Amino acid sequence: MRRFSLWLRDRPVVADLHFAIILMVLDAFGVGGEQHPIVYLAFSVVLPLPLILRRVYPRAMAAAMFVLSLLCTLVTAAQGGTTTTGHIGLLGLGVMLYTLVAYVGRRDGLIFLLCLGIDLGLSLLLLREPEGGDIVLVGAIYALCWTLAEFNGARHAYDAEVAARLAVADYDKERRAHDAVAAERTRIARELHDVVAHAVSVIIVQADGAKYALRNDPDSAERALATIAGTGRDALRELRRTVALLRTEHAPELLPQHGSAGIAKLVEMMRETGLAVDLELAGELDDIAPEVSLGVHRIVQESLTNTLRHAGASPKAVVRVHRRDDEVVVEVTDSGGVPVQPSAAPGGGMGLVGMRERVAVLGGTLSAGRLDDGRWQVRAGLPLRTDQD
Repeated sequence: MRRFSLWLRDRPVVADLHFAIILMVLDAFGVGGEQHPIVYLAFSVVLPLPLILRRVYPRAMAAAMFVLSLLCTLVTAAQGGTTTTGHIGLLGLGVMLYTLVAYVGRRDGLIFLLCLGIDLGLSLLLLREPEGGDIVLVGAIYALCWTLAEFNGARHAYDAEVAARLAVADYDKERRAHDAVAAERTRIARELHDVVAHAVSVIIVQADGAKYALRNDPDSAERALATIAGTGRDALRELRRTVALLRTEHAPELLPQHGSAGIAKLVEMMRETGLAVDLELAGELDDIAPEVSLGVHRIVQESLTNTLRHAGASPKAVVRVHRRDDEVVVEVTDSGGVPVQPSAAPGGGMGLVGMRERVAVLGGTLSAGRLDDGRWQVRAGLPLRTDQD
């Protein structure tokens, strides 16, 4: 049953189709006491039809349902009828009200409720013997539908926010794992450089000494050659060990994105958490050095994360990444809130201290603080050329 429920959740049209068919069948059972059975059956079929696409096109289907309800009222009045409440399919009006409030918003739901009031007023004017009990029942149904929509809409909003925050957390976890791997590879490369450079230097010195001592001091030349052989073997062993560590490589498409695409993806993920973000990119950002691109991405990511945590209710941020002739300028300005203290940055992540360290490694500058108008801004300038020798 759980699998079937999840399957239906991903296919709302299928579930709503079955619901509309049930209303059609139940409505058709009331044809026995009608003076115009063909007209009654026609409305029994068409009234539930908009329910099939109610979650795909909620506004359009609500309008269609309202028009059909008005038409049903007019036809009933023209035939001398006294009430339209015999149509079970009219329960779809309450379902449409629920759909608008839960999936679109209160404003659309209120407009539709006013339209339902017009429909009810028209019924009072045109039908000769309106039943007060039916009117009270209809009002109770609409009130129940609105209340259920409020609860369900709140639950959907909460689930969506939780899902978005989990996605950001997973994304951040992947980024941090990638950064850890990159840092480890950098450390291994640095060790490899030290080992190989030391070994080659020793070999060159010993080889020069052996060349001069070869004829006059064969023993010294032999010792020099033995040192060369031992040093070469040690260097080769270290080289093989390091290369073995680096041999396993991720596929390029599996690595986290940097550049403009990575920034856009990060901003979109933060928007899904409820953070209003404006993004402004200028200049070519996809051909800069990987370490600079990663630094830009991490500064934007950490700044937006701090905005989400500390900028209070309805946080907003503006991200500007501009490439100039010799540097990339990153500015992240938010709507203010509680300033972030470097020593109190939660989560054990980069924080402001981590950003300063990263910018310092890249030879750039970083400033973070509150502006005169109360907003909080992080501004970094990263040189396009880095000295990694």
